Amino acid sequence: MNKSVIIVAGGSGSRMQSELPKQFIKWCGKPILMHTIQRFVEFDSQMQIVLVLPKDQMELWNMLCTEYNFTVGHSVACGGATRFESVKNGLEKISQECLVGVHDGVRPLVSAQTLKNCYNTAAKHGCAIPVTDVIESIREVGEFGSKAVARANYKMVQTPQVFFSSKLKATYEQPYRDFFTDDASVYEAAGNTITLTEGNLENIKITTPMDLVVGEVLMHRSSS
Repeated sequence: MNKSVIIVAGGSGSRMQSELPKQFIKWCGKPILMHTIQRFVEFDSQMQIVLVLPKDQMELWNMLCTEYNFTVGHSVACGGATRFESVKNGLEKISQECLVGVHDGVRPLVSAQTLKNCYNTAAKHGCAIPVTDVIESIREVGEFGSKAVARANYKMVQTPQVFFSSKLKATYEQPYRDFFTDDASVYEAAGNTITLTEGNLENIKITTPMDLVVGEVLMHRSSS
């Protein structure tokens, strides 16, 4: 089945302490977002790529593509007020039935194996959510105070989260809810079952200055 990906890049630079939106920060030679797109192209050069950007960032993106001679084919959809609305807008660019992934624009270290896991698992089970084990001790916090919980019962969730496009489009017809923090939560709320697959620890979301430093080390290790 054909593959596609919607890359959502609507972040600001607030936590990065930068005026430039984090997805456009130069990192390892070019903007983070270009590295992210390149990972999918290397995995499948025929993949349809849809980039979702805030309207006021589109001109900057076009300028960066010219500056860095970035010629990877992709279409651009206008972001919405919420991630839910942005993904829904991106889905409108997907015209044929396919396996569609939704990925964070600032996760440039997703591995080829994780991409393979996600798309193959989704082809077999209808969806695939990449996860990694929790390695820290965790506590549940509530009105009662806090209590220790078994970390083996929890997983850290990553992207890309992959689905059959028609099924994902149908789930995005439901009203928005505050707990929709990712596509898995939207899909599950529509009565669907979630299937987990193995992610990669290096697939971090770059949102702080420390992430830039750690990510650069991981990037050099993966290319060596």
